[in-house]
Amino acid sequence: MSTPRNDVPRNNDLPDRDGGPRQNSAPKQRATRPSTRGGSRPRRGAPVAGTRPSRTGSTGRVRQAPVPEPQRISRYRRWFGTLHPSLQLIGLQLWMPLFFIVGFCLCYVFAFHAPHPHDVPIALVGSDPTLVAAMQKALPGEYLFHTYDSLAQAKRDVLAGTMAVAYDPSTNEVFKATAHQFQVASLVPVALSTVLTGIGVAAPTVTELAPLPAWDEYGTVAMYVMLAWCIGGYMVAMFIGIMGGPLRHRTRMAVIVVGGLVISLITNTLAGPVVGAIHGHWIELVLIAWGWIVAIGLAVNGLSYFVGRFIAAPAMICFVFLSMPSSGGAYPKWFMPEPFAWLNNVVVGSSMVDMIKHQIYGVGPSYSRGLITMACYAGAGLVLMYFGKMWWERRRIRAIVTGRTTMFQDAQTANREFLGKQRDAELERHGLTSTETGTLSVLRDSDWEDDRANGDVFMGGRDGLETETTPTGRIPVVRGADRTGPVQRPGPTRPGSGASRSLRSDVTAEAVGGGAGTGPRTRPVPRVDGSRAPVRSDASGRDADDGRPHGRHADR
Repeated sequence: MSTPRNDVPRNNDLPDRDGGPRQNSAPKQRATRPSTRGGSRPRRGAPVAGTRPSRTGSTGRVRQAPVPEPQRISRYRRWFGTLHPSLQLIGLQLWMPLFFIVGFCLCYVFAFHAPHPHDVPIALVGSDPTLVAAMQKALPGEYLFHTYDSLAQAKRDVLAGTMAVAYDPSTNEVFKATAHQFQVASLVPVALSTVLTGIGVAAPTVTELAPLPAWDEYGTVAMYVMLAWCIGGYMVAMFIGIMGGPLRHRTRMAVIVVGGLVISLITNTLAGPVVGAIHGHWIELVLIAWGWIVAIGLAVNGLSYFVGRFIAAPAMICFVFLSMPSSGGAYPKWFMPEPFAWLNNVVVGSSMVDMIKHQIYGVGPSYSRGLITMACYAGAGLVLMYFGKMWWERRRIRAIVTGRTTMFQDAQTANREFLGKQRDAELERHGLTSTETGTLSVLRDSDWEDDRANGDVFMGGRDGLETETTPTGRIPVVRGADRTGPVQRPGPTRPGSGASRSLRSDVTAEAVGGGAGTGPRTRPVPRVDGSRAPVRSDASGRDADDGRPHGRHADR
């Protein structure tokens, strides 16, 4: 029965690593062919290092950049750096919930807390001075009458969304388009009827020009679909700006285009066939959504070069907080306070809602307004990308040269170091250690035991070898210089391998049939004096004087 070998250093997971301190290997020799243009001399006309050719053709010295001043760290930043790294990262991200609170209060609560009509346009066919005077007296500043000579033209403007309703005094009839604005179609006829009955005219007849379908009773589907498109578009570009700073323009644009198509397919499939909020027009809405998401993504991508990781703030301001109240989806612009009423002309939400309603219900302005707005946002994004990339690169080089860091970078570095120490401590607590190639078990000398030496009488050891010592005699090594036959070149030997590894490979090569192996040939010699195998040259002095065999194959 052989005894386990404890003299080999542990953690020998690499061929050139034996558990001891790692030695720096010699630099690799150059494996490429030397230049055929005169060795290391520069080719004719090439600039020399430290010089720069001038416009006249002469070469001048390049001025060295001045040594940057050391970064000044404020007292607050020094104190903040003493906090726990994870707490630093949390504290540096708390601006986002604060931003959400302020944005919702200033945009949503302020815009929707008291919607009130002002200057609502009404198409008046012909003239009715009595009605106009009564409306101005009863509801001053709320309604504005526009005189029309043609009833057909008044109806077209109501369907186009430029007029809230149309009123024909000759027939005492009000024409509305509920599909364009549910709130307008519900409130304005009631106000007209109240004023008309007050001056002694019978209640007018209400005629519907574009009713809403049953699956969109309040006309809010277009608003929420628009919101889904906006959020998807700006979030794709936002993550590109946060995590993809060094990416090229074409890579960023490819991600935006592909991501926009995926988001368009998902949102329109869920809103249409799955939920049933939209019936039909699937292909048209996919194309419209794709164009808008790409335009929004390009605009946000251009802004990301200038604001960095804070891109979420301007993106949500432009495409969520300001676009939602000003879109006209919840309330028309005639019911919104300033500046939301004016922003209806420039935000993407209003153009998107109008394009959706025009496609589904046939109301609202034509596609020209939406396409122009889409092109403007995409063009602005391309311009910002062109100049923003250069500005970002200059800022990055300046930070590298000067060694300046931000609080967020310092917190990330501290957190990474903390997590590494925590991982090593946890591994050590469980008897493990972290190495370059993975995690290896740390075995203590007191409870170390080679499990391969234990086995049963039928199967032998766990590695498939017999645990009994074999009667093989001594196997001396015959070197190439002592051979009488043709000398064979020895194969490469793995560094750090012991003598027992070479002996096993040689015995295997001899048993196969004496073919040309990678190591020296060996021949078995019968044991005469019953002595053991020669002592390993790389064994320690304690093992050499001990007199006990080492390893499973030491007696072969």
